[in-house]
Amino acid sequence: MEFFTEMTEVLSVIVIGIGAALAVWGGINLLEGYGNDNPGSKSQGIKQLVAGIGVGLIGFTIIPMLPGLFG
Repeated sequence: MEFFTEMTEVLSVIVIGIGAALAVWGGINLLEGYGNDNPGSKSQGIKQLVAGIGVGLIGFTIIPMLPGLFG
């Protein structure tokens, strides 16, 4: 059971990292869209930013609950 708990901690860190990277990428696209006055890039940037925050929240809240679900 300790292995499963350890793996969920590692998975949580990986998912939070992916969410953070996606949020940063979205922020860059958003700022690039404002710089070039490109509404398509702004839209894509805000969607990526929000998705990255959502993925990070999943890694922060839901994945640590998995050991309790199976234990």
